[in-house]
Amino acid sequence: MNVEMAYLIGLVLGNGEIQRGPKETTVTIDLPYKNLYTDDFKDVAVYVKASIVDIRAIIEPLIGRELTVTRFNNSTKLSFTKDNNEYVLREIIRLIDKGTHHSTMRMHPDLFAIGKEEKKSLLRGIADSTGYIRRSNIAFGQDGAHRVYIEIPGNWHMVIDIANMLRDVDIPVQTIDFGHPNFRDANLIKYNEGKTKFWKKEHQVKVFANEFLPVGFNITHKQDALEKYSEELLDFIDPEKTHKFYWEKPTRARVKPPHPEENDASLPREIRGRHFDSWTELASYLGYGPKC
Repeated sequence: MNVEMAYLIGLVLGNGEIQRGPKETTVTIDLPYKNLYTDDFKDVAVYVKASIVDIRAIIEPLIGRELTVTRFNNSTKLSFTKDNNEYVLREIIRLIDKGTHHSTMRMHPDLFAIGKEEKKSLLRGIADSTGYIRRSNIAFGQDGAHRVYIEIPGNWHMVIDIANMLRDVDIPVQTIDFGHPNFRDANLIKYNEGKTKFWKKEHQVKVFANEFLPVGFNITHKQDALEKYSEELLDFIDPEKTHKFYWEKPTRARVKPPHPEENDASLPREIRGRHFDSWTELASYLGYGPKC
């Protein structure tokens, strides 16, 4: 696999959809932007439009046709249609484990055997389609502790796949905010207010900005922010402190009260009915940990 194919797979895994017909299949990738302006008041849509030129240069030679680009107020969609028997399309479908929507896709095991540069390119595709870096993404309320957020709505297995792919390129996850009642409403505050499903939110994989530099973004305004906030982080924090995996740190889990929603039917069967006191306990249980 080359870096171009890896990047395309990452875009699809991050925010893609597959619409399969009897003879042709359409692949659609959504590049959303939550805010219309960057932290320094630049127009996000203009940056995305400029970045699409570079993205087309990566993808179009690979798929052998032009991308269809459709712009909306808060996102840009890229799409292409291929015959079902074409090799590139069959490989995409195989490597996303035959999922039809990013919420149901998985990284095929073969992706963990590709080269390091290809893995970084795959992660860059994911980051371009579902990653963010903003000044508000700061850790602990600490000056300079900027982070990249990779948001994964509903797909529990993809959270672990991304974390393990980051591990493979020596990038530690700083924390994972799981959409789980033990973390999104740990003290039952919202539950006791009658908002029993408040915890049902997207998962967020968080990485310190400087650690994410080897992956980076192809979306210009995201890359500019990553470089800026990485510099700010290093003015305040020793890089040795950011480059630690959870299994290299002391365990400091705070005991959380049981939550009635731990048995919710939407939770994966393997964790339904289980209680977790820390994100690392849940991540480890689902399979994120040191490489065997």
